[in-house]
Amino acid sequence: MKKMPAKNIVSWVLSLAMIAAGVALIASFFLAGTLNSAATNSADPGGFNVPRLDTQGDAPQSGPEDKTLKLTVPKMSQIDNDTVPTVQGTDMQTLGSHAAIHLAGTGFPWNEEANVYLAGHRLGYPRTNSFLAFFDLNKLEVGDEVYITDSEGTKYTYKVFKEFTVSPTDLSVTDPVDGKNILTLQTCTLPDYSQRLIVQAELADTTAAT
Repeated sequence: MKKMPAKNIVSWVLSLAMIAAGVALIASFFLAGTLNSAATNSADPGGFNVPRLDTQGDAPQSGPEDKTLKLTVPKMSQIDNDTVPTVQGTDMQTLGSHAAIHLAGTGFPWNEEANVYLAGHRLGYPRTNSFLAFFDLNKLEVGDEVYITDSEGTKYTYKVFKEFTVSPTDLSVTDPVDGKNILTLQTCTLPDYSQRLIVQAELADTTAAT
């Protein structure tokens, strides 16, 4: 019997590995299509978990009366002038129907010093604005721009300076940075949702509505 060349064996093994990885990704994609999937904010820290902050007793925020934000990220195909409401991290219904949420208890772009914390699903739910919303968050690089517009039309331009991962129990990513106004974008890692993927950007420019 003729032996298979070592080169062919290596190619065959690599092909199987790639097929297995593809199957795992597709499986995770379909699992995200149900509200009971690991993509939701469950009590299990292995699931998609938005930080849960105690916002009771917070002082009223300055800025526009309507705190709704609009988010545009040119490097992310799904994020173009998407509505971002401010809600608690436990509000999975809102997170499941929007591209992103602004975490209540964190800063706003009009604050002099703030950490504007936005979270969105990596896979999300089909037929909603959450579907694949932050899928390509990992494409952002240092220097890339992210735009937020408030309800009065003021545009805030942020520039990315950092990307990293943290555990689902790490609340330090919501902390403000002394003397700075930063934006934090959060989603889950693939394929197992075991960590949070974090991208942070710093305010570079503010343009008032004309």
